[in-house]
Formats: sequence, C-alpha cells, structure tokens
Amino acid sequence: MPLFILGLFIAVPIIEIAVFIEVGGRIGLWNTIAVVIVTAMIGTWMLRAQGLKTLESARRSMERQVFPAHELFDGVCLLIAGVLLLTPGFVTDAFGFLLFMPPVRAGLRAWIWSVLRRREGARVWVHGEEIHTDGHRRPGGPAGSGTIDGDFREIDPNTDSPWKSDTDDEQPPKLGR
Repeated sequence: MPLFILGLFIAVPIIEIAVFIEVGGRIGLWNTIAVVIVTAMIGTWMLRAQGLKTLESARRSMERQVFPAHELFDGVCLLIAGVLLLTPGFVTDAFGFLLFMPPVRAGLRAWIWSVLRRREGARVWVHGEEIHTDGHRRPGGPAGSGTIDGDFREIDPNTDSPWKSDTDDEQPPKLGR
C-alpha cells in the first residue's frame, strides 16, 4: 500500500502536467487557466449543494434512529471530490466530478462492501444478525450470545425529548439552514 500511494504522488502530477501541456497547446494558456478556475467554482457550488443535502438526509436518518451509513459514505466521497476539484488539474477534476454522481457513489459503495465481505476477518452486524463473509447469517450481537447489554430510559414521546438526558438541560443544535 505505501508503494501504491508513493506511485500516486509521482504519477498524478506527471499526468496532470502532460494534460495541461496538451490542453494549453490546443486552447491556449489563458483559456486553460479559466477552465481550471471555472471547474473549481462549479465544484465548490456542487459540494455545498450536495453536502447540505447529505447532511439533511443524515439528520432524517438519525431522527428515525437509523445509523446514517450511506450518508457517511457519501459525505466522505463528497469530501474527496471537493479536494480533487480544488486541486488544479483536469484528471483530478474528472474524478472529482464522478464522485458527485450518486450512481457512481452507489457503485463504489457496493464494490467496497463486496471487498470487505471477502476479507477473512470481516464481520458485520445488521439488525442483531451477524453476516459472515460467506453470506450466512447468525443471530446475536458481536459476542454471538444473542444478548445485548445496555442502559435505557423510557421516554414519553408526547412530553420528553429523546435528546435530553437527566443531567443535561441543553438541546442539541439544529442542523440545516
């Protein structure tokens, strides 16, 4: 893995310089610079719009008491897309714009899930069932005992807030605009 990262740090700038030279030779220096600036501006606008949408979707998932795994993955993809779009270059911009497309993120998420499922030591628990790398399911929590240890406090949905603890009088900040 370290050699792969080193290779990226060497190959990406060389590829970007070659593409800059080729594009600059075809459309001119100032047009090339203008395109780089415009793609950065469009990327910033898309990052803001999709980032707020993803944050709102995560907030709704948490209100339903569902862990926002897809939204977290999308947020990481959007962060990487933003970095790629703010890095000057046409190749990094192309990969950054690809990460803004929800079908591309869904495909990447499915590919990563399949890679993790094939790993020997990987285990995932969904709704209290352990999913093994071979696809078989086994009921129970991480220990396999079927018992989940935890604390709880009953909340009256008409009068209590699920965000308020016995010792905390402060509500969490509201997300969104």
